[in-house]
Amino acid sequence: MININHFNKSKMKVKNQSVDININKMPGKEQHVVSENGNDTVYESPHDQPVHDGRKEFEGQIAVITGAASGLGRAIAYKLLNEGAIVAVLDINKKGIETGFKKYKEKSRTFHVDITQEELVNNTIDNIIAEFGKIDILVNCAGISGAANILSHEVSSEDLHKVFEVNFMSSFYLAKIVLPHMLKMNYGRILHMASIAGKEGNAGMLAYSSSKAAVIGMTKVQGKEYAETGITINALAPAVIRTPLVDALPERQVKYMTDKIPMKRCGTLEEAANLVAYIVSKENSFTTGFTFDLTGGRATY
Repeated sequence: MININHFNKSKMKVKNQSVDININKMPGKEQHVVSENGNDTVYESPHDQPVHDGRKEFEGQIAVITGAASGLGRAIAYKLLNEGAIVAVLDINKKGIETGFKKYKEKSRTFHVDITQEELVNNTIDNIIAEFGKIDILVNCAGISGAANILSHEVSSEDLHKVFEVNFMSSFYLAKIVLPHMLKMNYGRILHMASIAGKEGNAGMLAYSSSKAAVIGMTKVQGKEYAETGITINALAPAVIRTPLVDALPERQVKYMTDKIPMKRCGTLEEAANLVAYIVSKENSFTTGFTFDLTGGRATY
């Protein structure tokens, strides 16, 4: 017979103080009550207890972020910087990254580079490794929309190739050169920026939708390939986030995308950066090959 009133009591140290932990064992549930200075806090699991060492989330970690001259890439870079990371930002927009990270000179490095050129990408990563010795986080955020609001038979081959080079091939190049360094550490976090368009397809945006579908496919493959290495590889599929990329689209195209969102609004850069911070954190250790949703209810799968 199970005694549902069974009660255990044990001691542990928190912040060098002795505290009582009461474990109330009931069928299917276990609660941990931490008593400190006469105050009780209930946790469902001891793993839920916060860390009190004063360190920032990403302190001591090196992050590489592409497309950080503006928009989502810059917002993610700022988020990680403020959480303690050293950030290397890559973008073809030299003025954008130099201006945007001027006040973060001690904690950031800017690289003016065309990430569609594999040799340039490799040289840049070699320079980062030479200075810091490792890369903990890679966020592939660079992207272009290409021609929009046109039918598939009107899409030029040149535009299609260009969009794939920026949106897909650059992510492949970066992951290809960074992964061996992560393998040496048995740790790493890679995030590829996808899109709801890659899941559902946006009419009038063949090149963009197809390139993001390819990113999702790559994420699934890489997530499985490196699942036992301590490296997680995921994607994020936002709906419309108010960025310069979206601002450059025809208003008709933006309305078409926003009308599909049950919340009837664009996502914010802050919302996106906060989710990214979790995805590339140590806490996100059991999810890989997955495409996270950020669509205001548009995608429920």
